Amino acid sequence: MARQKLGQHFLSDAGWREKIARAIRVSAHGMERPANSTGQDYCWIEIGAGHGEMTEHLLRSGVPVYAVELDAALIKRLQQLAGKHLNLTVVPGDVLETDLPALAAGRRIRLYGNLPYYITSPILHRFFSFADQIDEINIVIQLEVALRLAAQPGNKDYGYLSVATQFYTRPEFVLKLPPGAFNPPPEVASALVTLRLPGPGAQSGVNNAEEFLEFVKSCFGQKRKTLSNNLRGVAEPQRTRELLKELKLREDARAEQLSVAQFAALYRAISSANPPSGPDSRT
Repeated sequence: MARQKLGQHFLSDAGWREKIARAIRVSAHGMERPANSTGQDYCWIEIGAGHGEMTEHLLRSGVPVYAVELDAALIKRLQQLAGKHLNLTVVPGDVLETDLPALAAGRRIRLYGNLPYYITSPILHRFFSFADQIDEINIVIQLEVALRLAAQPGNKDYGYLSVATQFYTRPEFVLKLPPGAFNPPPEVASALVTLRLPGPGAQSGVNNAEEFLEFVKSCFGQKRKTLSNNLRGVAEPQRTRELLKELKLREDARAEQLSVAQFAALYRAISSANPPSGPDSRT
């Protein structure tokens, strides 16, 4: 039985499980073999493993698989599966509190998860906090959120989460899944999205990713307002307009019109124009 408070919708349709397995290269019909014979160069971490609907596909890769699951009733089923597969480790707990890099023990990480809709954004930000250890993130999420992750500037779905995702990763919209693929069926359609790392952020010249994303949040503070208005707490409006002009952007530009690279350029320009104050900055 699915537990509503955990946002559980199990991927019950075998046909859709196979389509996902092929898309993420863990299908018996299209397996990606490890780069070395021991298979220790990377591992799979599965978030919300459920009954093991996709776990068995991941296990066929031959590499270590760590199945993170919060529901105690489902953990017992997964532990039975682990008794049959030496490369499966069941990890009871909340993904937001689990030390995923420690599980990987120095291996590169590939992530798969059928994520609860209400907690998608916090989980993604958790992943982004150790982005330098991840090769790819494969997630089944609400269609509306999937469109936001891959949206481009000027699109109505483009916003802060789009920029954060496209800063750390290179997103690809892979598959749209109907409600009938799940049990119980959700009220909305879902999608499989693959996020490959590293993203453009690694080459953006941004030295402090957390500060940059706080800056982006400010840019989107009130969507109908111009950047010069939303950034009043960071720089004088006239100065923001001057910097936008120097960057060959409209002086009345709004956040939804800027690409990740343009946000990075504006952030660097404003940071340079506003050096940090305090005892350490005195000459």
